[in-house]
Amino acid sequence: MRIGCVKEIKKQEYRVGMTPDNAGSYVNAGHEVYVESGLGVGSGFPDSEYEEAGARIMGTAKEVWDISEMMVKVKEPLPEEYPLFHEGLILYTYLHLAADKPLTEALLESGVKGVAYETLMERDKSLPLLAPMSQIAGRLSVQEGAKYLEKMYGGEGVLLAGVPGTPKADIVIIGGGSVGTNACKIAAGMGANVTIMDVNTQRLQYLDDIFGARIQTLVSNDRNIEKALRNADLVIGCVLIPGKAAPKVIKKKYLQQMKKGAVIVDVAVDQGGCCETTKMTYHNDPIYTVDGVVHYCVGNMPGAVPRTSTIALTNATLRYGLEIAKKGLEEACRENEVIYSAVNTYLGKVTYQNVALSLGMEYTDIKSLCMNPGR
Repeated sequence: MRIGCVKEIKKQEYRVGMTPDNAGSYVNAGHEVYVESGLGVGSGFPDSEYEEAGARIMGTAKEVWDISEMMVKVKEPLPEEYPLFHEGLILYTYLHLAADKPLTEALLESGVKGVAYETLMERDKSLPLLAPMSQIAGRLSVQEGAKYLEKMYGGEGVLLAGVPGTPKADIVIIGGGSVGTNACKIAAGMGANVTIMDVNTQRLQYLDDIFGARIQTLVSNDRNIEKALRNADLVIGCVLIPGKAAPKVIKKKYLQQMKKGAVIVDVAVDQGGCCETTKMTYHNDPIYTVDGVVHYCVGNMPGAVPRTSTIALTNATLRYGLEIAKKGLEEACRENEVIYSAVNTYLGKVTYQNVALSLGMEYTDIKSLCMNPGR
């Protein structure tokens, strides 16, 4: 298979979908790899390393898109890339379609086979291609929240751990999945007062078991969220429903009761955000203020640490990518039913139910389609 990888064009996005080692793995498996010149510079991988791995360097992104049967990326394509789509192309990347109807429509119109990292679910219900970025985003959320609590950024001027004789900061984490657990690990490690909420009491029991008396667990409901936010210095929103728009659990009216200079980090922004006042921001201008509360809503948080993020992500994606490249998407799905869960669009059809529900589109079960290998 002809496999391509291009530079990400989202603002301040330096991650790449393929390291030189990954390129070598595809080449050694008998595939042709085409990469855009300068692909890995932002993550510390020069063209020479891709060439040594057997990849072919192309001068422009268009050349790579045109020749590729499978495109491996990190972020969802932007409108400038839509004209480069072609029928039958396998697009293997984060898509987050539930919050992006224009992209969904572009994928459907062009007949792209959209394989989304974020919805691939293993048999144990884990999300292995989302997990590495969730881990990084969770840990970064506390780091970034601590920074924007500083007075110069409009924060209230609170040190998370405090010092002897002063109060520690109160951190509220909404969502106890991978992002929330990693945020909790860093927040508790820094010595803050940590409250973590989830709708799943079994998950709360697990968190209580591993963190013990260092944290407070609460069932996530409107009343508990509203009460907890009143005293919060830092709120981390990490609510996830795979493939579906995030529920708005932080209401705008709650902000009026919060401390002036408190910070909200909405890690769910890629799925539309879990705060009613969330809007996408970028690393060069990451914050804005609503009702005196600082909002940090960067849509590609792990892009701040691109080398770590690229290595962590591609360690996870390579295995499934090699399966798809070797067998074709259709045969790979038939031999490994886990891959079905990642197929969000297929030759003009929406094939992931939560995406269809979120966008009000018709859903087609991927298993019911007549999938002809080689199309």
